[in-house]
Amino acid sequence: MPSVPTPHNAALEGQIAKTVLMPGDPLRAKYVADHFLEDVTCFNSVRNMLGFTGNYQGHPVSVMGGGMGIPSIGIYSYELFNFYDVDAIIRIGSAGGLAEGVALRDLVVGLGACTDSNYAAQFKLPGTYAPIADFGLLRRAVRKAEELGVPTRVGNVLSADSFYNADPTVNERWASMGVLAVEMESAGLYLNAAKAHKKALCLCTISDLPMTGESLSADERQTSFTQMMEVALSLALPEE
Repeated sequence: MPSVPTPHNAALEGQIAKTVLMPGDPLRAKYVADHFLEDVTCFNSVRNMLGFTGNYQGHPVSVMGGGMGIPSIGIYSYELFNFYDVDAIIRIGSAGGLAEGVALRDLVVGLGACTDSNYAAQFKLPGTYAPIADFGLLRRAVRKAEELGVPTRVGNVLSADSFYNADPTVNERWASMGVLAVEMESAGLYLNAAKAHKKALCLCTISDLPMTGESLSADERQTSFTQMMEVALSLALPEE
């Protein structure tokens, strides 16, 4: 294991669990730790990117913010995979629904992650790489969501570099290819996992529909987030 702590993570060896849940917002990481985990310790507050380890149903799990965009999650997930020997990272966040039939509160499971980012260029591959989720994690997540009765869609998401895009037609063109939702991190996470031979999955609750202007209230977002957390946390438990 490379030397730890790192420039971005104050954790010592052994302080981070093998499975890490990663919301973008570090305060959302604190919410997860406070409301879902027991015997919690804070392992990181560098740059206020909070990270916690605790127990869920008797099993260790960590949760840490990953920031906004591929450059940010690229740093934090790289260090977790390569410096802290984390086996799996599950991104938990919100997304904007694009494809026809995707509705508010739906849970979108990112089978693949399209992107307009140049992040994959560093690997100097002789073609276009398709970043995808770990199938084992995906299968378990879908089964749990079905068990809980959570409306679930599985397919491509878009990891966009621009939140405010100068081209007003861009979402329509991605939707025309069946892309379910737009967010900003999953492709970078999937690429890092592939390079490190680790596991990753993106779970996103649809919080708004950019092409119609519909969106959830704060209370509605919280309810949907709780359902997504039940799915995500189940992935930290031993497979039955």
